[in-house]
Amino acid sequence: MATSTQNPLPKRLKEARVRAGLSQKQLGIKAGIDEFSASPRMNQYEKGTHTPDFRTLDNIASVLELPTAYFYAGEENLAKLIFLYSNLENKKKKKLLDELAGAHKP
Repeated sequence: MATSTQNPLPKRLKEARVRAGLSQKQLGIKAGIDEFSASPRMNQYEKGTHTPDFRTLDNIASVLELPTAYFYAGEENLAKLIFLYSNLENKKKKKLLDELAGAHKP
């Protein structure tokens, strides 16, 4: 399974923020970053200059209503799967997992 060596987080973070209709400052503040440094820090995260620690990214993911794993997935298809899965109802999540487990049996 080949994965890109490029960090997927900056691109996915910007796409998710734009999709949510939030400015960098708005997202940063909602994620608990000080209002005076929210915009510059989010900009650094989106440019890949700095990487948020797990707790900060978890807060950002929560604001964007996405699983934190979405930002770390090395493959684009896996990121899409995580995104789609996160939007399913619990009953459908269980059904999908059961189907995948059944398909994986030898």
